[in-house]
Amino acid sequence: MNRPNLRMLACSVAVALAASAGVQAQTAPPAAPSAQALPDFTGIVQKNAPAVVHVEAKYNGKRARRGGPAAGPRGIPDDQAEILRRFFGMPMMPSPEEQERTSLGSGFILSSDGYILTNNHVVDDADEVTVRLQDRRTLTAKVVGTDPQYDIALLKVDAGGNLPAVSIGDSRTLKPGQWVLAIGSPFGFDYTVTQGIVSAVGRNLGNRDQPYTSFIQTDVPINRGNSGGPLFDLQGRVVGINSQIYSNTGGYLGVAFSIPIDVAMSAVQQIKDKGFVTRGQLGVLVGPLTDDVVKALKLPNSNGAIVSDVVAGSAAEKAGLQPGDIIVGYNGQSISMGPDLPPLVGLTKPGTRVPVEILRHGKKQTVEVTVGAAPRDKDASGSLASAQQPAARTGSAALGLSVEDLDADARRQAGLKAGEGVLVGDVTGPVAAQAGLQPGDIVLMVNQQKVGSAAAFRTATQGVKAGDTVLLLVKRGDQSQFIGLTVPSDK
Repeated sequence: MNRPNLRMLACSVAVALAASAGVQAQTAPPAAPSAQALPDFTGIVQKNAPAVVHVEAKYNGKRARRGGPAAGPRGIPDDQAEILRRFFGMPMMPSPEEQERTSLGSGFILSSDGYILTNNHVVDDADEVTVRLQDRRTLTAKVVGTDPQYDIALLKVDAGGNLPAVSIGDSRTLKPGQWVLAIGSPFGFDYTVTQGIVSAVGRNLGNRDQPYTSFIQTDVPINRGNSGGPLFDLQGRVVGINSQIYSNTGGYLGVAFSIPIDVAMSAVQQIKDKGFVTRGQLGVLVGPLTDDVVKALKLPNSNGAIVSDVVAGSAAEKAGLQPGDIIVGYNGQSISMGPDLPPLVGLTKPGTRVPVEILRHGKKQTVEVTVGAAPRDKDASGSLASAQQPAARTGSAALGLSVEDLDADARRQAGLKAGEGVLVGDVTGPVAAQAGLQPGDIVLMVNQQKVGSAAAFRTATQGVKAGDTVLLLVKRGDQSQFIGLTVPSDK
């Protein structure tokens, strides 16, 4: 791909220390920080490396490998890789023909009885999983359970007990600027140690497959083969699982992401207890507060997540949440933007009653919501069929679009009730076009007022003039979103 993208990965590279010395004490400038002022990672590595394992998943060749990163020494020329295999005995560097049947990664031992944590994308749908310990023992691992949305997999090996195990830290205490280090098997080079700092916390990647994870972002060098390996703090405690990189080359470019250990351990306990992971669900779709939306609603700032749809029968509907509500707080934690909400809800035990702070028509209020349970399988995507022979058609020249009445069949296919929504027939001007509206979209509300006919849409928009901003609630497929349309000023 030509654009940067998130890739499931692995880890590598090393560290350098620098020291400075003055020439003459009486004339020397102020001393630079000494090497002793920098953290020494040797103790952490010596204590924890025995608890880090190399993970190999094999596939029988009858189906495509589903593990995240391509296996093998990607980025190393084939001729060099072949030399390493033949003359230097690199057992974890598969030949090209093996690469499509093998997934390589890292993991770490949680307890002395053989529980091991790694990424789901390393072992997903594998026919055989093995782990190699630091003492070179290779053991067959059983996949106890996985959770694709958190991208974790819990493995179990039988090694007779007394295995070395890591200590678990608290990822909620991490702050940008703190030192962290990783141990893993980049490109098959076992027990490679890399270090860096926390670049950001609570990073949501906008990935529909992982909406419930707020990642730890670091600048720790990470490469293929480090997926599932541990991220340590300076106390030698695991605070994250190395999982993804942001790259347009497939290799490390300075931005890496780790799954918070608190999220992972919550899932691990559920897998042990019942074999699967449950998450809380509100039953709302939320969107960003764009500049146009802020202007249309006359909000003081863009903090919060605007509710664009409420699922019928959901916890949100039962609590009285409505499209147009702006969620600014959940269970005592502030919501700055839409992606902040799903991770908090996902970690909430279904059945828990939590306060949700909202803005409704400019006034703040608190709604008590009894959180529901998210389905274990992904919801099927909806689709819309075009309305057949609409009964009426009108539009707004200022906004640059025409709309049509929806018939009963079109509403039923869209999951709408009688008297809900109008179909966008054509995009006729630059205002609607620049906002991204398309023929086939359904407009549900104009300035937070429901519209169910072309005539109602015409009435709601007839007074629009240059400089005005109109807020539309638009449904496309199974997604709804508020979109602000600003008519250019005559000036």
